[in-house]
Amino acid sequence: MIRLETTRLLLRPPQASDLDPFLEIHEDPEVMRHITVVGQSGGRPAAWRTLALLIGHWHLRGYGQWTVVEKATEQVIGRVGLWNPEGWPGLEVGWLIRRSRWGHGFATEAARTAVQFGFDVVGADKLISIIRPDNVRSIRLAARLGETLDRVAVLEGVDVHIYSICRPPGPRPALAQPPTEMSIG
Repeated sequence: MIRLETTRLLLRPPQASDLDPFLEIHEDPEVMRHITVVGQSGGRPAAWRTLALLIGHWHLRGYGQWTVVEKATEQVIGRVGLWNPEGWPGLEVGWLIRRSRWGHGFATEAARTAVQFGFDVVGADKLISIIRPDNVRSIRLAARLGETLDRVAVLEGVDVHIYSICRPPGPRPALAQPPTEMSIG
């Protein structure tokens, strides 16, 4: 699994020690207000299942969502990355950040890195972000990434807007084996 670094963040694969920080983040109703949750939504069992899903996605797809660590504090502040389980409407770049870290540009910094990784390493032609129509913060972040509204859909019984961004023109990078560590930006 691949680790990435930005100026202020470490994006590393999820690990068992992320359980308690993920539990804290996922127990915040304001953080979870716009997230579509399948199955039980609270407590340690739900946090464990989320962690297992994220780790499993990496093993099955070769990419996934990273645990986001703020370098200055060494605090786990969320998860950001690529998500494409079976039956999903496309390769999604998604983000979920601890509420105390909102407004600091961390989600944008990490999501830009995930978009670059999706195009340069995974080789995607198009990335999507699935956002509830009332999630103004995420809609603004999608716009900062260069995403535009692609279509309206219903996912897991919830009305959503699907934003998208296409690969920039130019040659595709020729990476035979994804690196295990990268520094971006």
